[in-house]
Amino acid sequence: MKKQTTSKHAHDCGPHAGAHPHRHEVSDAAFERAASLFRAAGDLSRLRLLHQLDAGECCVSELADASETKLSTLSQQLRLLHAERIVKRRREGKHIYYSLADGHVRELMWAALDHAGEPPTVVSPSPKGRKTP
Repeated sequence: MKKQTTSKHAHDCGPHAGAHPHRHEVSDAAFERAASLFRAAGDLSRLRLLHQLDAGECCVSELADASETKLSTLSQQLRLLHAERIVKRRREGKHIYYSLADGHVRELMWAALDHAGEPPTVVSPSPKGRKTP
């Protein structure tokens, strides 16, 4: 049986001690769930699907046409995203429509894309013998 543990926060040590009082302890289960979510959303084609779904609900055939992906491949990708609760689906007759599961998914996707679009930060080395602030 695996022991349930929690993670110590960065604000509990170092120069940031006490800086984020609104943060709470995070269980191993929550970390595992988040890692699984990142793995599912981290694939390039699935991330593009999420970006497309950000514009609104789409049926599988619309997604397949737009992404030029085989229907079987797309269905597998959507099944994984649905299993991870990243997208939700609804059936209307013979059609299945997909959309982003909630605002958290949208925020996470855009945060990742915004961060990826930032220029890299270059840290200049400090001169020998000097400490950087």
